[in-house]
Amino acid sequence: MPKKLFLGLAAAVAAFSLAACGGDGDDAKDDAAQTEQQDGQAMPEPDLDNIPDVVAEVNGEDISGEEFSKNYESQFQQLAMQSQMTGEEPDQDELKQQALDMMINSELLVSEAEDEGYTASEDDVDEYLDDMAEENGMDSSDDLMEEFENQGLDEDQVRQDVHKEVLMDQVVETIDSDEPTDDDLQEMYDTQVEQLEAMNEQAEDGEEQEVPSFEELKPDLEEQASQQKENEAVEKHLDELREDADIETNI
Repeated sequence: MPKKLFLGLAAAVAAFSLAACGGDGDDAKDDAAQTEQQDGQAMPEPDLDNIPDVVAEVNGEDISGEEFSKNYESQFQQLAMQSQMTGEEPDQDELKQQALDMMINSELLVSEAEDEGYTASEDDVDEYLDDMAEENGMDSSDDLMEEFENQGLDEDQVRQDVHKEVLMDQVVETIDSDEPTDDDLQEMYDTQVEQLEAMNEQAEDGEEQEVPSFEELKPDLEEQASQQKENEAVEKHLDELREDADIETNI
């Protein structure tokens, strides 16, 4: 089961932020500051002007502008750090649409979970947080919660978000996906070999990487291909939910 598949929730965004920087929020801040100093450029700021009180209505349920702004700001901070390395300004209109789409998808899955009678107890939330802490190399969920608070997320909001994540995970578990074929694995292997060979052409003498055989990469290829198939199945399911849903957006 692909956990934290939907990044529309602030808790999930923060978790991926922690994972990307090895579980150390201070390191992320230091890296961002160092990049800014090296480039001599100010970090771009999220554009939160003119966000309406209600950004979308999904089957009669409102998605508030306040919730959207918190969500968008979390995602924007990650993209802004990447933009410092590429020198490209993030497309905020596109990013806002992506953030809103993810929040709508989350709302649809939570509604489906509730309609199907799924529940998420406090113990389920605790277990999820414990797993999240372990994935990020932390000793306990208390350490994880401290990192969330450092990123401006209070405990009540985190637990509400994780409650939704637990519900969504239960729906995702029920979605059938195709098994990857040998042709899928071979195609993925060929693509990775092409990328590695292109990198080797740009590398200096003696710094080229050895191209692994298909058999060496097969376990990783199977995992990647399975995840891809699962994501495709979930995307198809979401498309079907959207077709039957009453959705109005205001941004």
